Amino acid sequence: MRVLIVGSLGGQLSAATKIAMDRGAKVAHVDTIEQATGYLRAGKGADILMVDVNLDVGSLIAANEAERIIVPVIACGVNVRPEAAAGAIKAGAKEFIHLPPDPELIAAVLEAVSDDDRTLIARDPLMLDVVRLADQIGPSDASVLITGESGVGKEVMARYVHKKSKRASKAFVSVNCAAIPENLLESELFGHEKGAFTGALARRIGKFEEADGGTLLLDEISEMDVRLQAKLLRALQEREIDRVGGSKPVKVNIRVLATSNRDLREAVRDGSFREDLLFRLNVVNLAIPPLRDRPEDTLALADHFLKKYAKANGVDYRPLSDAAKTQVVARAWKGNVRELENAMHRAVLLASGPQIEPEAIRLPDGSPLPASAGGSSVARQAAQAADEAINLVGKTVAEVEKDLILDTLDHCLGNRTHAANILGISIRTLRNKLKLYGEQGEDVPAPGESRFAG
Repeated sequence: MRVLIVGSLGGQLSAATKIAMDRGAKVAHVDTIEQATGYLRAGKGADILMVDVNLDVGSLIAANEAERIIVPVIACGVNVRPEAAAGAIKAGAKEFIHLPPDPELIAAVLEAVSDDDRTLIARDPLMLDVVRLADQIGPSDASVLITGESGVGKEVMARYVHKKSKRASKAFVSVNCAAIPENLLESELFGHEKGAFTGALARRIGKFEEADGGTLLLDEISEMDVRLQAKLLRALQEREIDRVGGSKPVKVNIRVLATSNRDLREAVRDGSFREDLLFRLNVVNLAIPPLRDRPEDTLALADHFLKKYAKANGVDYRPLSDAAKTQVVARAWKGNVRELENAMHRAVLLASGPQIEPEAIRLPDGSPLPASAGGSSVARQAAQAADEAINLVGKTVAEVEKDLILDTLDHCLGNRTHAANILGISIRTLRNKLKLYGEQGEDVPAPGESRFAG
């Protein structure tokens, strides 16, 4: 975590700096709000600003936002009147901390505001396979494409890869390509020179240069305009960028990770994504399965969030009851980990008694999870199994085995390791059987494909 302290903090600068550094933060200091914006504009980067409440917090936030520099602010002060603290919050500060600082309070606020405690939790065999691959490729400088549905934890995985890399001590910089208007994304990524366009009042260092020496995450890369993709491709190939309005290229030393919740092969086919850029980004693909396919992760994550929000709300931790566990595992969780986290937060607030019961697990509108959700799912699966059993009559064991293996491979989009885990056989056995099926003329799904795609 990178912390920029702005001002003297009422004479408590040294104490606050030491506490933040003891918590693993990298701390820098400037005296004025103008210097703070200049520091960020120069690409030095910060994850949190700790600002003296006697400075103009609102002006600092406005100056940063005018250049699309969004960094959360914590206001701090000594013997501050309540209305002054409230004014800082009203001006846009996320929190206010009274000084002299309490070490535990600062640690908790830094953690909460930065949202930097996104722990990678993996218990399910499917997810453990992905983690093992991430461990294997982490130390390299290879570009990595992280794919999966919205909310599965793609950015959490990206941070995990960064921490496993040789660049772990350097910056991790994330850019959400879907959240920044198309006409501003080029400047956000590559920076601009003073006067390059209306409103470019000073040189601005972009995210590529800010991440120099470290890792750059291009979140939701599929939302980037095709014209900008060409400039990105050159930056990845040449490891140099051109600032908007610049006259000479700038060398950068970064590792690039990218995420997408869309099928980029389909985007290539419809012309919205460059195939050469996909090849450049997709040196290694970490495909994160949806939560509904990871029941062991569902329970582990639920328990993690219950502990997290019990602590955050100052209440005792209560585990899920057996009935609640059944309900949680049975739900599809279309919003994946993000939806599960919100549900567990609500459960912490609504629960009574020594355990979290099903009635405390509610939807965003306050209604309980459908009691029949698990039952109907089981019933459908049972009916489907019965139908399939009837269809097995007249087939040999070898034919049934072949259908099962190929259907499982389709389900895993050709991922041999995932399929072998589901089938309960070794990867070598699976490969031998697939080789046999191929020799018999069967259509065997390639990695990343199924027989019924497209």
